[in-house]
Amino acid sequence: MIRKTRLFTPGPTPLLPAAQFAMAAADIHHRTPEFRALYERVLGQLKTFVGTKNDVLLLASSGTGAMEAAVSNLTSPGDRVLVLSAGKFGERWEALTKAFGCQVDLVSAPYGETLAPSEVKKALRPETKAVFVQATESSTGVRHDIQGIGRLLGESGSEALLIVDGITGLGTTKLDVDGWGVDVIIGGSQKAVMIPPGLAYLSLSERAWKAAETSKNPRYYFDLKKELKNAKKGESSYTPAVALIAALGAALDYIAVQGGGDLAAGRDALVENAETCAAMTRAAVEALGLKLFAPSAPSAAATAVLPPAGVDSGVIVKELKSRFAAIVTNGQGEMKGRIFRIAHIGLFDYMDTIAIIGALEQVAAANLNLPGFAFGQALAAAQQVFAERSAPAKTEKAPEPELAKA
Repeated sequence: MIRKTRLFTPGPTPLLPAAQFAMAAADIHHRTPEFRALYERVLGQLKTFVGTKNDVLLLASSGTGAMEAAVSNLTSPGDRVLVLSAGKFGERWEALTKAFGCQVDLVSAPYGETLAPSEVKKALRPETKAVFVQATESSTGVRHDIQGIGRLLGESGSEALLIVDGITGLGTTKLDVDGWGVDVIIGGSQKAVMIPPGLAYLSLSERAWKAAETSKNPRYYFDLKKELKNAKKGESSYTPAVALIAALGAALDYIAVQGGGDLAAGRDALVENAETCAAMTRAAVEALGLKLFAPSAPSAAATAVLPPAGVDSGVIVKELKSRFAAIVTNGQGEMKGRIFRIAHIGLFDYMDTIAIIGALEQVAAANLNLPGFAFGQALAAAQQVFAERSAPAKTEKAPEPELAKA
């Protein structure tokens, strides 16, 4: 049979065709009225997509560039900060804050688990300047309780900024950025907005901008005050990724169409799509007899799965690729060979989810020797979840009007 390559990775994700066409047609200079109009429109759309009243900035970098900008612009050497870490990207926050001279307090959880609020509360100090955390930890398939962390900071009276890596969370997870007290949230282009890597975006609250006024850390390219000043004029501080910005505009237009022309509604539909695909996948995995790596706090960005005892997860990753051209990801770092991850970010839908589950059944039949295995078990479980989540809400039927008596 022919094989059609399909990405099931948590970034890069499958590209939106309309965004690819927009990139191909983006023959435009960045210091022209035409580009300024595009740039201002995209920045405005991003505010709606993120769900914030605050300004959103674009950077020509990966998401890690925006993470670095958040540290360098909002802290000073010697500042005490709190890093919440339960995976490779939590560890990245730790490395970044230490690189810029912060005194780092660390609350960590084992891979596959989320963070205990009691431990976070215990680690907060009056002098804590900022709290750094992921919305979803894509290295382990875990979702963190951003609402709960924001509430904890508010109730404790802490002045600490809440800085959230939402790179895989935005577009897969409900995030009330302003309502939950998130001061900085970061996104990346190769995730839910379905375009290639190379753009990062972030929003900053008024509290965050005040912190930027007193930050003593060095920066040049990632100078957010400079970036904001230029954004107000419809420009970037340095040469922007023109084609990617055109693609982003096309992607945000597409998301709006999914909401009947309302971008916020389209974003919510994108989140619900990810939640449904993730729920289908979790049900299928368990029906096969496999175990979820993060059962207590699973994310909708990616599902992490444990292989059977004695089986290297790389075998499953390689079999899916060689037999079906389906690209899933192995574990990272110490988890390599111990988990595999199936993503649900962006341009994945019901048909893609059914396809990867069917392929996983084939790999299981040939390679995993699962007790009681039968074809269709995983697919049936996924179908049931989809049916339940997509069923129209039942409404009570109005009583028939009584006929007038003769």
